[in-house]
Amino acid sequence: MDTFQQHVIDPAICIRCNTCEDTCPLDAVSHDSRNYVVDPEICNACGACISPCPTGAIDNWRAVVKGAAYSLEEQFSWDDLPEENAALAGITPEHDAIGGEDAVAIQAVDTARGSATAPRSAASPTTNLYGIKRPAEATIAGNFRLTGAETASDVRHIVLDFGSLPFPVLEGQSIGVIPPGTDAAGRPHHARQYSIASPRNGERPGYNNLSLTVKRVAAGQDGNAVDGVCSNYLCDLEKGATVKVIGPFGASFLMPDTPLSPLLMICTGTGSAPMRAMTERRRRLNHPGDENRLMLFFGARTPEELPYFGPLKKLPNRFIDVNLAFSRVPGSPKRYVQDALMERISDVAQLLADPGTHIYVCGLRGMEDGVIAALSAAADAGALDWPNLHAEMKREGRIHFETY
Repeated sequence: MDTFQQHVIDPAICIRCNTCEDTCPLDAVSHDSRNYVVDPEICNACGACISPCPTGAIDNWRAVVKGAAYSLEEQFSWDDLPEENAALAGITPEHDAIGGEDAVAIQAVDTARGSATAPRSAASPTTNLYGIKRPAEATIAGNFRLTGAETASDVRHIVLDFGSLPFPVLEGQSIGVIPPGTDAAGRPHHARQYSIASPRNGERPGYNNLSLTVKRVAAGQDGNAVDGVCSNYLCDLEKGATVKVIGPFGASFLMPDTPLSPLLMICTGTGSAPMRAMTERRRRLNHPGDENRLMLFFGARTPEELPYFGPLKKLPNRFIDVNLAFSRVPGSPKRYVQDALMERISDVAQLLADPGTHIYVCGLRGMEDGVIAALSAAADAGALDWPNLHAEMKREGRIHFETY
């Protein structure tokens, strides 16, 4: 009987963050409105998607008879993984045995722009402490609108308090929130992922809490009207309400613990959440000499739609160099974060030349090409070899992309 280990994704753990689909060099991973699945006709068990997955949902295998693999249709219908076939169990996953020339070929087609490796000096994160079957319960300690009431963009700063329940997090990590109710098929809603906007010692130091930056979703990326199940749920919660939380997740998009490492942060909209966490961590440390070490490029449609606009304007320039880019200000040309980067090209080049610099990019996926082009231009301006520098930063865990 000819058998093999089929690569499958556990739908009960998956938080639908799209990391696996972005990472797979063969485009073997796809998704529908509910599940992420692996095509057995394409997957070669290379293992490229294993490490970046924040929950471990991707690292699952089922022994099957060749010619009788689980189809995509079957995988899309799963709420849980099928039970292991006892008669076939014990087969070594093929991805563990790949090496030599095959491994080199797999690495060559890995074109991810960011690193799946954490900075060498980053603190060790706690991950997957709470799961779907045993979620944590948090209480809403605050729900504040960050954007102007006259704008259609409703972005909230939401504080979750865990009371006496342990929930340790680091800057750059995320959590999953489970909205109540069921979907159109009558199945419980799956968890949605949100980046943490507060530093490791909480939104309010001395209390067991954290904050999120949540935008109410009223339209899809195609512009059609849609109600974001979890975003609307969170934005409507009042103080004192409870919410089910899983996680924490993330072991790579972490800040270095070396206090004087320069940070180049580039974000749009709610992608500001991890940047706020990192900035606030450094502000609270107040380390002597920690000046001119943070540079932020932050984009939004208008100042009224930019989260944390007011607090950002109050931070002293000697602490953080803030560069804002607005694309829909009446009477002004469209300006994006990559345009702001180009305007500061010599200063960005100096940061790229510093071997201690760490780069973080978070926001809409459409910004990636422009950001990479601007970083490449800055490297050229500083007489640096961008392809080699980019590869080096990825190896060292000094450049990270988290886009959606």
